[in-house]
Formats: sequence, C-alpha cells, structure tokens
Amino acid sequence: MLSQELFQKLRFPDLDDVSEYIRSVSTPMVVSMGAVAAATTYYLATRPKPLPPACDLHMQSVEVPGGDLARRSVLQNEDGHLTHFYDDARTMYEFFLRGARVSINGPCLGSRKPKQPYEWMSYRQVMERMENLGSAFLHKGHSKTTDPHIGIFSQNRPEWTISELACYTYSLVSVPLYDTLGTEAIAYIIDKASISTIVCDVVDKVNLVLDCDKSKKNTVKTIVVMETPSADLVSRGQQAGIHILSLQEMEVSRQLLTLPPPQPEDMAVICFTSGTTGAPKGAMLTHGNIVSNCSAFIKMTKHCCPMMPSDIHISFLPLAHMFERVAQCVMIVHGARIGFFQGDIRFLSDDLTTLRPTVFPVVPRLLNRMYDKIFGQADTSLKRWLLGFAYRRKEAEMMKGTVRRDSIWDRLIFRKVQASLGGRVRLIMTGAAPISPTVLTFLRAAIGCQFYEGYGQTECTAGCTMTLSGDWTAGHVGAPLPCNWIKLVDVPEMNYLAVNGEGEVCVKGTNVFQGYLKDPEKTAETIDADGWVHTGDIGKWLLNGTLKIVDRKKHIFKLAQGEYIAPEKIEGIYMRSDAVAQVFVHGDSLQACLVAVVVPDPDFLSGWTKRTLGVQGSYQKLCDREDVKMAILDDMLRLGKEGGLKSFEQVKAIYIHTELFSVENGLLTPTMKAKSNEIQHLFRPQIDELYAGIKM
Repeated sequence: MLSQELFQKLRFPDLDDVSEYIRSVSTPMVVSMGAVAAATTYYLATRPKPLPPACDLHMQSVEVPGGDLARRSVLQNEDGHLTHFYDDARTMYEFFLRGARVSINGPCLGSRKPKQPYEWMSYRQVMERMENLGSAFLHKGHSKTTDPHIGIFSQNRPEWTISELACYTYSLVSVPLYDTLGTEAIAYIIDKASISTIVCDVVDKVNLVLDCDKSKKNTVKTIVVMETPSADLVSRGQQAGIHILSLQEMEVSRQLLTLPPPQPEDMAVICFTSGTTGAPKGAMLTHGNIVSNCSAFIKMTKHCCPMMPSDIHISFLPLAHMFERVAQCVMIVHGARIGFFQGDIRFLSDDLTTLRPTVFPVVPRLLNRMYDKIFGQADTSLKRWLLGFAYRRKEAEMMKGTVRRDSIWDRLIFRKVQASLGGRVRLIMTGAAPISPTVLTFLRAAIGCQFYEGYGQTECTAGCTMTLSGDWTAGHVGAPLPCNWIKLVDVPEMNYLAVNGEGEVCVKGTNVFQGYLKDPEKTAETIDADGWVHTGDIGKWLLNGTLKIVDRKKHIFKLAQGEYIAPEKIEGIYMRSDAVAQVFVHGDSLQACLVAVVVPDPDFLSGWTKRTLGVQGSYQKLCDREDVKMAILDDMLRLGKEGGLKSFEQVKAIYIHTELFSVENGLLTPTMKAKSNEIQHLFRPQIDELYAGIKM
C-alpha cells in the first residue's frame, strides 16, 4: 500500500498500468524494444577507450608572426615547413628504396583478371623492371638535361607505376595524359611538353596519339605499348615516322645504366590540369614537392593510423591526378601493397571484396552513391528507425573519440556496408570535391575507420589542409598541413575580409609547385611575388583553427541589379536534393534572376516522386511531367532557404534534361567539373525560353 502511494505522489504509473501497457504492445514491438535494450547494454559494456588526439582539437592551427594573418599547423615546427619525414627518403626514388627495404622484398604491385585472385610483383621484381625501362629511356636519348619528358597514357595498372618509377630512377619527368582529354588537348600537351616517347596501355590510345600527330606536327618518335602491338599498328607508326614497340621489347636486352640519383629540387612530374575553360596548364612539381606533401600526410596520421608494410591500397582513382599519386607514394615508402582495379568501375565492388584493402582513397561522388544505396535499402519504417538509431549511437561514440567496427551496431546494422569494402578498411581519405556533412558523418560512423577529408589542388601538389584524427565534425576541411602555411586575403567585391577570418585561400610551402610549363603569364596570375599560390577558393577560419571552404572567387558573375553570384555554392546546395543528380545555375548581367538546367537522378527519381507526389512511371515520363518539375523546383528552393541562400540567389525556373553531363558528351572535364561555357552554349535556347516565361 505504501509503495502504491509513493508511486502516485511521484506521478509514476501503477504497476498494474505498466502491465496493461505491455500487454497492449504488439509482440514484434516488444521484441524490438528488448533487442534495442540488450544491444544498448552490450554496447555500453564493451566500448573501448577513445584514442587521444595528436593535439588540442580546440586549436589545430596557430597564427604565424609577421602580420599577414597566415596560419600554420600546430604539428609544424616553428622554424619552417616540413620537407621530409624520413631522413633516408627525400626523393621519390629514395621512397621506393626505403619501401623495398622495410617490406623485406614483400609484395608491391598487384593486378587481377576477371574472377581471378590478385597476382603480385615483389619490390625486387618492380625494381628490376623500372631499372630496365629507365635504362631503355636513356638509350632512346632521354636524359635529365636533354629530352627529359616521358608521356604516360594509360588506365591505372602496374605498368603505369613502373613507368613512373623508371622516370624517377633516372631523373626523368613523367607527363600523364588524361584518358578522356580528346585529340586536340592531347596534341596540345604533347607539343607543349615536347614529348618524344609515350607509354600507352592499349591500341586505342596509340591510335589517338597517331591521330594527334596526323592533325598537328608533333614531336613523338616512340610509342611503347603495354600490350603486344599488331603488325598493322607497327606499320601505321612507321608511315608516320614513329617507332612502335611493346613494353617487353623496351625492357629486355638493355644494358643497365647507373647515373647519379635525383635530388629533391629536380623536376619529377608535369601534371596538366584540365580547366573548365582554356587550354590545359602543366603544373611543374619537383621530388621535394611530392615528398613534402606525402610527409605531411604521414605526420598527420602517424599518431592514430601509422602506415605499415601489411597495408593494402586499392588504386582506381585516375593516376593522372596527383591525389592518387600521393596516396600511392605514401604506400610505397612504407613497403605496403598497391592493388589495381580491373579497369572497369562496374567491377570495383568485386575488386574490393577480393583485394580486401586497408586503405581506400575515394571521391565524394562514390560516397554519395554509397549513402543513397544504404538509405534506399531501408525501405520500411522499422528499418529506417533501426538504421537511424544505430547511426546516432555510433556517431555519439565517434564524437567522443572512439572509432571502431566491432560494436553491436556494426554486427547488426553496418556489417554489410563494411563487407562491401572488403571488411578491413582502416583508413579512408576523401578529397577532390566538396562532400555533404550529412553524408560524411554518416559514413564515418557506418564504416568505422579513420576517415579524413582533405582540400587542395595540383598547384600545391595535392593537399594543403586535412582533418585530424579525433576531430570527426564535418563541414570543414581541417587544419593546414605541416608542409605549408595558409592565409586568407581580402575579396572586397564579395565582402570577404581577412580581418574577419574570411577571404581567398592562399598557400605557401614546400609543396607549392614551380609554375606552369612555358607559361609565365599564367604562373604570375597564380603565384604572387612572395610565393603564395592563390587558389581562387574562398575560405573561413573556424574557432578551432580549421578551414571551411565557403565560396569560389573565380566563377562569379553579376545580375542586372549588381548582385554578385557564386553559382558553384548554389549548385552545391541544390545537389542535396534526392531528386537531383546534376544542376547548372545560369545568370548574367542582362537578367535580374537565375535559372537552372537540372538533370534528375535516374536511380532515385522514381522513389522520390512516389514519396513526394504519389506518382510512378519511367524516368523519361516522370521528367516530362510538369508536376514533377515543379516538385523538384520546390525541393531545391526549400534546400536553398535552409542553406541560407538569399532570395536573389534562388533560381526562378528550371529546365529538366534527361542525359547526365559527362566527359563523353563534352560537358564535364576529366576531373568531373562542369564546363560552364559548353553547357551554356548547348542549352542557350532553353535558357532563353526560361527567361521569356518569367514574370518579375
């Protein structure tokens, strides 16, 4: 009696009421509640202690004395920029020598045929091949001072890396060619860099080089093919005055030559950047540039995730870009393994489960697909609730510094996600484009590994900032790398002022490139007199010393009333819509508002329209419907409002296009950036029609 009175006074329910409530709950719900309670108890009892961060996460960078408000990493010595991490590895050639030594001649480069296991070359085998090929280059007349440039035109495969290592060994300079640049741009690069020898993987690329030579008198004298060339191909080359031979022929029967090894200041790579307008620009990078960038990554990760010979990296991001090259170099200096995908992105999941990598460099586009697929499979309210509950539990643990993949939530909910990547990934690095904070935070929790985001560009080798282990908040790109300083400079026309911690991101350090090949004017536009690279991106310092990219300086225009518009920022917000795959925002000084070309997402449009409008149909039929178009526009405007867009930054009308922008149709660069001029020209009639129908 006393206990019942106490329950009533404390406003607790009577025990009879509790029993009645439990009897009223369905059996599946009781089972679910019990499972969640048991899982929570197990989770709390078994969670490990968090790893201590490498520094105070509330102050990840500090101001450099001097008055220009530049900042440096707290992991960087006060007396200068980081140049190297290992004393015996100051050039890319020494990187490989160290890797061969610490691996004790372990496996180095691996590849596979369809439905077959990976086959590996040891470090010693790779060394023999790179020395043979490098000696063959010298026999062809190449040297550090005379004809040093070697073109590499291939998909990712072991021979790509061997060709590059051959250049490093003999102080030659590799010049990667993009797979999808097209004849005109490739001919331009060959001519600009005076390339006389090109290593190609397949016959199609050889024919493309021959077409370049045919369209414009180029310098090519030798084409080395990774596969055996046909007699017809060799004959076609002879008619053009070009010697075509196989890589095997090039490597054998050559007397090995020994030359002084390269020095840190020697040129290593000329990486041509594919701009959205104009001709490609050849960024010149030294051994020292690449070593310093790799060393900064090593220093940033050694505390919580040091690289080891047992690590395995999967290579599928284009080696023609420095992001993948730097990732591979970090693997090589630690004697780790690099496994190459089969060459077809459709089979990447099979390569992942076969290779079971521990290191996974990735771009946001693939992460977005992973995120959408996970939530697309949560097709009932109970599944969505369990997924959200498990995510929140892991996120809370992660924010306290604990990263793992052995919790009860991993076993119950996230096991399949982790298994799809091979089940052993312990480090993921993403960069090359912005990523949604929602996607990043969810996948960090779901995959349960050290998951870093970086920011940079070819002009600073690859990266200039990176997130630190322990700081798993999203929405920023981390602190400066220990190899460089970063400062923000005023952009008054956009109301960004350095004194307010906002402005154009500028980079100075040992990773900064040497300029553009044979282009002093473009070089002077990018590097100022004090050695600062002006990126064209707008950044903002956060209170913890990390950098947030908030805008873009180079791609701005004015509307008729004089407002400045940064379309990339607007496009990034609109792309958060589940219905939208791609969007191009247009405006000009003759118009008072913005319009957009929108490509709906073919994988998710049907499900989105069913949830939003209750309608279904084929992709084409849905895109043709006016109510679907208006629903997409409404969703974009909602996201724009939530994202803080001003009224003049919101589009007033959209045109629905059903074919994705791609490299193949000429609307994207090889780095997946929109070619604004081409898109604007292609859709000019539709844009004019949109403006004609708008009543302001």
